[in-house]
Amino acid sequence: MLNPLDLTGRVVIVTGASSGIGLATAVLLSQLGAKLVLVARSRERLELARAQLTGAEHLVVPFDFSTPGVDVAAWVKAISAQTGPISGIVHCAGVQLIKPVRLLAESDLDAIMKVNVSAALLLAKGFRIKGVHAPGASVVFVSSVMGLVGAAGRTVYCASKGALGAMAKALALELAAEDIRVNCVAPGFVRTAMLEKSQATVGPEQMAAVEKLHPLGFGEPRDVANAVAYLVADTARWVTGTTLVVDGGYTAQ
Repeated sequence: MLNPLDLTGRVVIVTGASSGIGLATAVLLSQLGAKLVLVARSRERLELARAQLTGAEHLVVPFDFSTPGVDVAAWVKAISAQTGPISGIVHCAGVQLIKPVRLLAESDLDAIMKVNVSAALLLAKGFRIKGVHAPGASVVFVSSVMGLVGAAGRTVYCASKGALGAMAKALALELAAEDIRVNCVAPGFVRTAMLEKSQATVGPEQMAAVEKLHPLGFGEPRDVANAVAYLVADTARWVTGTTLVVDGGYTAQ
């Protein structure tokens, strides 16, 4: 049978792969035939993630994007030297912060932007190096509906996710000549550990009110992974510079 999502033999880096959307994405892409490079801070958690994948040639590469002075672009190049040309990078790693602006410190801004924005840009920088990426390559940034709408107490997080969408458009134009597509996926609220952490902060009643803002209810990590797979595979060969919203209707209101 024809499978337009077939990724057999393609190498894909997934950051934030030890949990949540990153893990669901890695599992799905492995089921579609991709060879995964799993990236997160904890080797132990990455090994648990690898055990859930289909296939046996997947790599575990612990890496902390918040480490001062780390050369992300050179790191991507080093991975390609080990795996061969890379077909896709999916940046799921991210940091969330709920804090009113009156309490924000400059260190909060730096911490969020370094992982959510700077790391994404430097991954793309390393990916575009000659010989690192395969023909028809794809970069996918996992953004958020918080990059499209506002939310009190999430100013820095909203700013970081909005930056991803603007950055994807600019990179899409710059890297098209190098046969690289760049897109975002903007999920609504998805049942992950990050959502559970948010509930602990705001309380169950407010979280129930948030779920009511999603006509289809909260999403599952696999819902977002499906969208990522579409953008990584040849199904989206004519799609670049866009943000695919996967939010259960949250932004339709």
